[in-house]
Amino acid sequence: MPATPKSLRTRASVAADLSRLLPNCHLLADEESLRPYECDALSAYRRLPLVVVLPETLGEVRTVARYCRDKGVPLVARGAGTGLSGGALPIEDGILCSLAKFDRILHIDPANRSATVQPGVRNLAVSEAVSHLGLYYAPDPSSQIACTIGGNVAENSGGLHCLKYGLTVHNILKLKIVTIEGELVTIGGDALDSPGYDFLALLTGSEGLLGIIVEVTVKLLPIPESAKLIMASFDDTGSAGHAVGDLVAAGIIPGGLEMMDNAVIRATEDFVHAGYDTDAAAILLCELDGTPEEVTDDIARVKEVLEQSGCTGMQVAKDEAQRQQFWSGRKAAFPAIGAMSPDYYCMDGTIPRRKLGEVLGRMAEMSRRYGLRVVNVFHAGDGNLHPLILYDANRPGELERTEALGADILQLCVDVGGTITGEHGVGIEKIDQMCVQFDSMALSQFHAVKEAFDPVRLLNPDKAIPTLRRCSEFGGMHVQRGELKFPELERF
Repeated sequence: MPATPKSLRTRASVAADLSRLLPNCHLLADEESLRPYECDALSAYRRLPLVVVLPETLGEVRTVARYCRDKGVPLVARGAGTGLSGGALPIEDGILCSLAKFDRILHIDPANRSATVQPGVRNLAVSEAVSHLGLYYAPDPSSQIACTIGGNVAENSGGLHCLKYGLTVHNILKLKIVTIEGELVTIGGDALDSPGYDFLALLTGSEGLLGIIVEVTVKLLPIPESAKLIMASFDDTGSAGHAVGDLVAAGIIPGGLEMMDNAVIRATEDFVHAGYDTDAAAILLCELDGTPEEVTDDIARVKEVLEQSGCTGMQVAKDEAQRQQFWSGRKAAFPAIGAMSPDYYCMDGTIPRRKLGEVLGRMAEMSRRYGLRVVNVFHAGDGNLHPLILYDANRPGELERTEALGADILQLCVDVGGTITGEHGVGIEKIDQMCVQFDSMALSQFHAVKEAFDPVRLLNPDKAIPTLRRCSEFGGMHVQRGELKFPELERF
């Protein structure tokens, strides 16, 4: 099938081609039907794809991939659209492949403590399906009620309990992917280790640039016998930040360790009535799990460390209902912030724990300098920050100022020895900050990996890895309202 020149590619022509190749596959090609797919949860950036295809079978996914390769059409895979970095942002002259219909749990293996699922299975659905076996799936992003396993793999998602139990990469055994050539490739295995190079880690967090995930085998863990949650209050955010480092330095690894500042505390309390201390400048939610004896000992140790770290008040959840109530506030924090501002921009960066107090103070200075409010809720235990910049997109220049503040926050993360992302990925949002994080040699290697898997550079192009030319021009935010300054596909 000869490649169609980009200038001759139209929505109608691509839809007609796919209708012939996939007569039973659901296609969306009218503008109204495409609108729900124009962005992910980073809604500041929007684009319409040429068409959306919703395959139901592996054969249909492979056919779509081969068509894109033969015709030179960009291809973006999409999960539930809960991503926060523009990773699922469509390409205007490309196809968006939604895997929403790949939503079956294929096999549960209690003896091997694993489950094989399709990529459209919701994160929470895995734990719900195996709870009667006394098992669960550990990674639990705040969006777990909606986000899908395929998207979790693509972004290497974490969650509230990732400090102790790891990110997605630590909790999967095997992937099946479809390449841009339409080939089906199995990566990893059913055992705890597999021969050859560790391509499983390479694919996890690759943001759809290397292949389309069509099947995932996840690890399952026994549900802890006991879990207790402490809510600790502090008079200032710096003290709360330092307390996080003190806990880990004392050899305590909580099941979860989250931090919220006063603005977020008040917003979530109004939203879900979680029972938070609304007078505190910051709170830590610290969960200990294990055997009842272990939890009792750990609670005593945590109380001692927190008292020495300047904690002004502590409350241990009195029962399982209150423990879940405390967590409900944290998981509802992002939607709760929606009541505070017309728009908000959720950042994602990771820093060394010992730098938490310093970074929170410097972010407060940046907030004052830019005239934009920044509120904080994040995975404190592993230093994964999620500053939320509040703004109004209807005010001229405010989105651009927000993007610039976000860039400075990410620069700060790098300056103190951290990274520009923890679990949200790079997508389009942070592509310029990749030029800050990595030198030209490293970026060249990333491009070489991309080319090894996708030599025609059609899978989710213009995302995650900037060209060297782009970096040479970098002198501020080149992503404005989601538009690339240099969108052409350049070689390295």
